[in-house]
Formats: sequence, structure tokens, C-alpha cells
Amino acid sequence: MRDSLRFLLNGEPVELSGVDPRTTLLDWLRETRGLTGTKEGCNEGDCGACTVGVTRLEDGAPVRRAVNACIQLLPMLDGAAVTTVEAIAGPDRQHPAQEAMVALHGSQCGFCTPGFVMSMWAGYPAGRGSRADVADMVAGNLCRCTGYGPILESGLAMHDLPAPDWEVDPAPRLAGMEHGSVVMTGGGCTAHVPVTEPELAELVEAYPEAVIVAGATDVGLWITKRLDAPERMIFVNRVKDFDRVVETEAGVELGAGATYARAAGALERLSPDLGELIRRLGSTQVRNSGCVGANIANGSPIGDGPPPLIALGAELVLRKGATERVIPLEAFFLDYGKQDRAPGEYVSAVRIPRPATPEALKIFKISKRFDQDITATLGAFLIGVESGTVASASIVFGGMAGIPKRAAAVEAALLGRPWTLDTVEAALPAFADDFQPMSDMRASAEYRLRAARNLLLKVFHESAKAPPETRLVGAGALA
Repeated sequence: MRDSLRFLLNGEPVELSGVDPRTTLLDWLRETRGLTGTKEGCNEGDCGACTVGVTRLEDGAPVRRAVNACIQLLPMLDGAAVTTVEAIAGPDRQHPAQEAMVALHGSQCGFCTPGFVMSMWAGYPAGRGSRADVADMVAGNLCRCTGYGPILESGLAMHDLPAPDWEVDPAPRLAGMEHGSVVMTGGGCTAHVPVTEPELAELVEAYPEAVIVAGATDVGLWITKRLDAPERMIFVNRVKDFDRVVETEAGVELGAGATYARAAGALERLSPDLGELIRRLGSTQVRNSGCVGANIANGSPIGDGPPPLIALGAELVLRKGATERVIPLEAFFLDYGKQDRAPGEYVSAVRIPRPATPEALKIFKISKRFDQDITATLGAFLIGVESGTVASASIVFGGMAGIPKRAAAVEAALLGRPWTLDTVEAALPAFADDFQPMSDMRASAEYRLRAARNLLLKVFHESAKAPPETRLVGAGALA
């Protein structure tokens, strides 16, 4: 048991004790270490000006990812390697991401440039890719000057430049770091960093009031925006196998600490629409930190993850002490801000059944922007048709109620009836029985209700175009 955090900063070992666990990496870099190349913009994980690289061992291999330093709390970095823009150049030349940005005039005022460069640095080992791949890579970085054209060209051109030969593989040093658990107190807050799930379970049961932190994509904002000051926090990022992604013929099991980035491939193999949804969920930096299980545990009525998982019949593994219980994911959400989770109990894993065909699930995310936007409403449809009759229906929406919710009345209006336009149109009024959505800055209640009805019509018309043998569900795409 240690009372200090240990990680690498630009290749040099750092050990911190007595520091406030609520301190963000951004504040620590700028105010304590004087590394001001990492900028503060929105301070909520939206603009990407604070992007840094964090390298961790995943399945024994080093994987470097871009993250938002403004919502990375220091205990999340224990056992990792942090790289800032000051350290990516070589002794005689800049990193290819820097060289390309200079050569192609990808920087004007320059405030956002370090964040873009770090996103490109993290994406550099993956290879050239397409312009669309570069757009995804930097979708979490905002620029008010360039119009993005030169930046996207830089993201392509950097792969034409000589590869950096000065970068050192951090794997041996990361593997050699002492990996014991941590209890650290500073600034009136105590942080626990367990390394096994039994230890995690014991801590959560002993301190049910503690804030459990996974990716901090929401908790970070509680601290930086709401100015919350939790007195005890339990960090799950070091728990062994808590980030597992296990694929079987039956489906996929995700440890609750599996990030969207880590789980993306397995989820896309379950359903192409699910893979496309994840591409639109937050940004690269958010997906690199945010966890599927944590998004569920947070209980947001507009979280993008739960509706399609409910439609697939996912189950949730809850743990308290040494005892586990398994419930349908749908049953976890009781009311706005209320979940079926006892004090001292936490989300341990998510089990997602594999649909009959990968194209079985249709998902539609409605938002004002394509990238990095909060959903106005999201619909997930899994409709089975046998011999022209609706044999099964699972229709789930987010953003339409205080919880992710099935359209039970609509499902009942479809079941056992011919899969025809007349049946679908007759079922549309039932949406008003299932949902009484609210109006807010994202959409009006009337818009949400109309959009939901139109999505069911879209599902029907797309399935009607499919060959008869595929009409069980049809092939879908995000709106």
C-alpha cells in the first residue's frame, strides 16, 4: 500500500504525495510544473486545447491515447506515462505532426494548435488513413481560425514525413513500476486506487458515500464546473481486468472500466450501427476516457449507450462485497436520478447478447451537430418479422423520459400484426402513451415526439427495401 502516486511525465518519473486528489492534470501541469503549452479553454472536455497523450499498458502492450487534461484527475494517472506538447520533438527536428502543421499553415492564432498536435501525435502510429479518419481523430479539437482544411491536410501529410526515431518504448518502464494500491490524502480529500476487484468491492462497501471515478468525463465537470468537493474518491483505473472486453459466440462482456475506445471493435462486430453510434459519442478524447459501464451507472436519461444495449437485452452485473447479482439493464433505471443500486453496491460488468445478424439493430441519434453533441433523442429498434408478421419488438429511446425507456405501448401495437405500413401508422399514436418528453435547449417536446414517430416509419421503409430473406430486421444506418 502506497500513499503516493507514481507516473512518468515526459519520460521522467514523478512521485506525488499529499496532493489534493481533486486536482486536474491540466492545473497541475500549468501551475506546478510550468508546462503551459497545454492550454485551458473550456475546462470541461469539449474544446481539446488541453489535449495530452497518456500511454498505458493494455493487454501488455503500450497504447497511447489523446485525453483531455482538464478532466483527468491526478490519481487516474497512477502507473501511466503522460506526454505533453513540450516533449514530442526530437533533438534535431520536430515531430511529423508539428512539421506538417507548420508546412501547411495549420495554425493561425495558435491557441488550439498544441491540442491538435497532441491529438495527431496520439494518432500517428495508426498510419495514414483517410481524410475522414483524420476528421475523427481531431473531432474533439476546436479551432476558430483555419476552417480545419489545413489541419486535416496536415493530419494526412504527417505520415509522408520521416518517422521519429527518437521515441523510446515506455513498456519496460511502465511494466517495472510498482503496481500496489494507493491511499492518498490531500486538501481534505482521500483517494483510494485499488488494484483488484475484491479490494474495490471492499472499499465501496466500506465507503458507500464515496464518489467512484472511472473516466471522469462527468465527475471532472462536477469538480471544475459545479465546484463539487467530494471528500472521498475511489478510482477504478488500476483494477485488474476491470477493463476487460470478452467476445464469445453468445455476445460481449465488458468490465465496467472498459472505455468506449477499448470496446469499440467488439461492439461494432455486434452491430454496425452500434459501432457508428460510438464514433459519434463524444470525441476521441472522451471515448479514450469514458467507460461504457460508468455511463450506465451515471444514469443519464440522454446517455447514448443504454438504449441500444437495452434493445439487445443486455444484463448488468452488480456487486456488493463478495456477492454479485445480475439484472436486466432495463430494470436498473427506476426514475430520473434513481437506479436499482443498493448502498455499497457498484456496476461490475455489462453482458450484451449477440443479435441474430449484425444488421439486426437499428440506431438513430438525433442531434444538431454530427460530432461531439448531446443527443436530443436516440432511438434503438430491434424488430423481428416472421412470415410477414411482427414476432418480436424491442424499441428503446433516450431523451424522451427521465430514464432510457422502452416504448411498450408501441411494441404492443406492432406485435402479432402484419409488418405493413398500415400497421406502423396505426402504432404511431401509441408513442404519446409511452412518452411525455420535455422541451429544452436541444429540442422541443413536440419535435422529440414527432421524430420518434418518424424513426419508426424510417425503420419500416428501410426494411421494405431489403430482400425478403433479410426483412427480419433490415439494414440500418444512423440519421
